[in-house]
Amino acid sequence: MDYIENKTFDEIKVGDSASLSRTLTADDVKLFAVMSGDVNPAHVDEEFARSDLFHKIVAQGMWGGALISTVLGTELPGPGTIYLGQTLKFTKPVGLGDTVIATVTAAEKDPEKHRVSFECRCTNQNGEMVISGSAQVMAPTEKVKRPRAVLPQVRLFEPGARFRELTNQAKQYAPLKMGVVHPVDGSSLRGAIEAAEAGIISPTLIGPESKIRAAATAENLDLLPYELIPTEHSREAAEIAVALARRGQLEGLMKGSLHTDELMHEVVAQATGLRTGRRMSHVFLIDEPDSPQLGFVTDAALNIDPDLETKRDIVQNAIDLARVLGVETPKVAILSAVETVTSKLKTTLEAAALCKMADRGQITGGLVDGPLAVDNALSKEAAKIKGIISPVAGRADIFVVPDLESGNMVAKLLAYLAEAEVAGIVMGARVPIALTSRADKPLSRLVSCAVALLVARRQPAVKVNT
Repeated sequence: MDYIENKTFDEIKVGDSASLSRTLTADDVKLFAVMSGDVNPAHVDEEFARSDLFHKIVAQGMWGGALISTVLGTELPGPGTIYLGQTLKFTKPVGLGDTVIATVTAAEKDPEKHRVSFECRCTNQNGEMVISGSAQVMAPTEKVKRPRAVLPQVRLFEPGARFRELTNQAKQYAPLKMGVVHPVDGSSLRGAIEAAEAGIISPTLIGPESKIRAAATAENLDLLPYELIPTEHSREAAEIAVALARRGQLEGLMKGSLHTDELMHEVVAQATGLRTGRRMSHVFLIDEPDSPQLGFVTDAALNIDPDLETKRDIVQNAIDLARVLGVETPKVAILSAVETVTSKLKTTLEAAALCKMADRGQITGGLVDGPLAVDNALSKEAAKIKGIISPVAGRADIFVVPDLESGNMVAKLLAYLAEAEVAGIVMGARVPIALTSRADKPLSRLVSCAVALLVARRQPAVKVNT
């Protein structure tokens, strides 16, 4: 066991010293900002500062008192030390990646008050002085030896960072002519208007006028800049929206306050809907803090218990979406409860068939492997332990779930337990369809619209059945 032990006042001799070193990282700067609440751009935004001011303030805030205080509190004198004060001078900026060595040296003792004055100096990896000064402490008089505390692991992440990047990408294109279907509640109406104000969509509001205006009044929203097509009820709103999209007058649809199946009933109608040569499917986009990249879960909203042919289209839709969003060769994990093919689990047989379809060119643009259990799809270590050699295992971008129930559970567990941001879109129709929920966060609604815009502008035209 690792212990921490002090030096008492009587044990300390003038000239005694102790040191520790620390390398400054971007996470250190962010953590300091979180702890202090200091979000001054000169302190946390290096691009904004673009000068030694950034680094020098970092040195003053983090390394000035904190690093020296750590030496005094843990090394010399150590546990039981009472910090009384310090005087420091900052002589050279400290930059990201610099290693700072903090050293304290006992300079003077006051036996009456058990006080010790220390000379303090911090040098960088080149031996250059960056901080100098002095500190005064009240040294402990009793010996202390304790197990060294195990510090909690700190996880730093910026919620929705990848989603905001997608939104920024979308802003380079002209706004999408988006039909917002039945936006009669505050959240769906506000989501559409916020996307319009961000330059992502040009909305046409379709639904009962009195209800839409009542929602706008309740949310203090101005509807004057936007077209409003009045309808009697939600079903008529869905019919009109789909008809306008079919005629090319709308480039995308956004679900408002109506059930998904009510909207999709009109979308999939054989004669009047938005069918193509591809089965439609839903894709959840997952911005999960601990993941190195954006993730995709499909299908968790449309196809309840898809057969093999439907799963082929589900996989292809997800690959096409990932490629539109910048994933050059998406890695697709076909999920099951186990990673071996067995006749006792139909999902493993379908996974094997999908892999062979990819080998034969029936699925293109990605690397497909399965069956994979969730741990093997997510963790290289788990895949290695189970002897799985695969270009997908442990590094999957797309997670193809066995059925709607499992997919919906996965997506919502990620949202509520893993603090992931989630957005959703329907692929395989003539136009992209942003499916939003009343429980969705504002960022999720905005990103769903942004993704619809990127799909409309970047994806090659989908073959339409005639």
